[in-house]
Amino acid sequence: MYESFLIKDIKKFFTMKYMKLGTKPDTFYTEEAVRSVLSDVPADLIIHVNNTKYQLHKFPLLLKCGLLQRLCSDDDGVDAAPVPVALHDIPGGEEAFELCAKFCYGISINIGAGNFVAAALAARFLRMTEAVAKGNLVAKLDSFFDSCILQGWKDPIAALTAAWRISGWSESRIVQPCVDAIVEKILTPPSKVTWSYTYTRPGYAKKAHQSVPKDWWTEDVSELDIDVFRSLLSTVRAARLLPPPLIGEALHVYACKHLPDPLNHAAAAATANGQSSELETAAAKQRRVLETIVTMIPGDAGAVTGRFLLRLLRVASYVGASPSTRAQLVRQAGAQLDEARAVDLLVPMPSSSDPPAYDVGAAEAVLEHFLALFQRPAPPDERRRMSAAMEKVARTFDEYLRAVALHADFPVGKFVDLAECLPDIARNDHDGLYHAIDTYLKEHPELSKADKKRLCRMIDCRKLSPDVRAQAISNDRMPLRTIVQLLFVEQERAMGGGGASGSNSAVAPDAIAMLAARKEKEDEPPAPAADHKSDVHRPRGGHAATTANAPGRTARR
Repeated sequence: MYESFLIKDIKKFFTMKYMKLGTKPDTFYTEEAVRSVLSDVPADLIIHVNNTKYQLHKFPLLLKCGLLQRLCSDDDGVDAAPVPVALHDIPGGEEAFELCAKFCYGISINIGAGNFVAAALAARFLRMTEAVAKGNLVAKLDSFFDSCILQGWKDPIAALTAAWRISGWSESRIVQPCVDAIVEKILTPPSKVTWSYTYTRPGYAKKAHQSVPKDWWTEDVSELDIDVFRSLLSTVRAARLLPPPLIGEALHVYACKHLPDPLNHAAAAATANGQSSELETAAAKQRRVLETIVTMIPGDAGAVTGRFLLRLLRVASYVGASPSTRAQLVRQAGAQLDEARAVDLLVPMPSSSDPPAYDVGAAEAVLEHFLALFQRPAPPDERRRMSAAMEKVARTFDEYLRAVALHADFPVGKFVDLAECLPDIARNDHDGLYHAIDTYLKEHPELSKADKKRLCRMIDCRKLSPDVRAQAISNDRMPLRTIVQLLFVEQERAMGGGGASGSNSAVAPDAIAMLAARKEKEDEPPAPAADHKSDVHRPRGGHAATTANAPGRTARR
C-alpha cells in the first residue's frame, strides 16, 4: 500500500512516502463545466462544491459517506430526478472532495504529504469512518499518517505547509502530532541524523567528509507558516536542549526567507509600482511575521547578532511595525552595536526615491542606547570591553556618515548633529570623520563658506594620520582656515621630529604665508568689472578663475 515517491528538490532528491489506493483508471471528465464519471448508469446524485457541479451516483458514494446518507435519507427513490446536494463547506474544496469521491468509486488515487491534510479533513467531513463501512478512507489515512508521515522529516513539514491554505486545517489531531514529530527530530543529536535535509549555506557542499551541521534543520522549518513556526520553536526552546544561538539562527533563516531587505532598493521600487491594495496586504503579512520573530528572540547574550537585529529594524521601518517592536529592536541593537557595519545602520525610508532617503532617527536611537550603556558604572574588565567596543562603533558611525553624505538632500545641520552624537573620547583618530565631511562637501558643492567652516570645525587636525593630513592639505574643498591649521600641525610634527624632517620645517612657513596671503585676498571686496555676472558664480577651471598676478592659479571659492 505504501510506495516511495521521488520529489525533485533544487539541488538533490529526497524521498517522501505516498499511499496508493484503488485500482481502476480515472474516468472523471469535464463537459460544459460539469464533472461526471463515465458509466452506463445515469447519474442520480448532483453535488455542488463551490463553483463546480458533479453528476455522480448514489450507490458508491452513500456506501462510504455517512454525511451523504443523512442528506439523502428523505429521498424515497420514486422521483427519477437526481438528488441535489450542496457541499460548499467541505474542507479542501473541489480537489479534496474529488479524492474522496474517486476512493468511493475505487479509482486509483495517490495520497502524500502534500494532499494528506485536505483528504483527511474532507473524509472526516463526509464521515467516511469505519462505522459507515469497513476499510473506509479515514482509517486508511490515519494509518498512513502514523506509519509514514510522522516517521519522516520532510513529510510532516510538507503536510503542514500544504495544509495552511485550507480553511479549518488547524485541528489538533493533525497539527500537534506533526509538530511533535518535527521537534523530536530537531532534538536528535546531529551525529544520529540519517535522513535528508535542505542545507544550502555557501561553501558547505565543498567541504570534504563533512559532518551534519548543528543547524541542519533551520532551512526546512522555514517553510512553515509563522504561527506553526512559533509553536514549533516554543516547543524546542521548552526542551532546553539547544543553545540560544541555535534558536537565533533559526529565526535568522526564517526572517531571510519571509521578510524583504529594504536595502535592495531596486526591488522596493519595483514593488512600489504595484497596486496599493497588494502592497498593503504584503506589508501586513510581513509586519505580522516581523513582530512574531521579535517576540521569539532569546534574551540570552549572543543569541542573535547585532547585524541581524539592525536588519530587523530596517524591516520594521519599511513595513510600519508597532512602536513597541521598534523600541525593543533599538534596545537590543544598541547593546550589540559594536558588531554592526556601516551598511547595517542604513534604514531606507519606505519610498521609491533614488538614491533612497534614510531614516537617520533610527541610527541615532540605536547609538544613543549604546552610549547610555557605555556611561553606566562597570567593573574594570567590562569597562575595557566597552572601550574597545566604543572604538569600533566610532569607526562604523563615521563610515555611516560617509554613506548618508551621498544623499543630495541631506541637510548640513542634520549631518553636523549626527557627527556630534559621538563624544570626543570615542574617536581615537579623525580620519573617518574627515572622509565623511569631504564626501559631504563633494556631494554638496553649493554649500556656503559658513557651512563649510561649520563642518570642518569638527575635525581635530591633530587626530589625522600623516597620509590623511597630507591629502587634506591639498584638498581644494577644505576651507583655507582648516588648511592653515593642518599646516601648523604639520610644522609641529616636523619640529618635534628633530632633524629628520628638516626640509618640511623649512617649507611649511612659506606655505602658511602663501595661504595667509590668499586668505587676505579672498577677504577683499571684489574689484569692479564691466560684466557683473562673472563675479557671482565663477566657473571652476575657466578663464574667469585666473588672475594676471597669478597665472594658471585657480581662485578658491
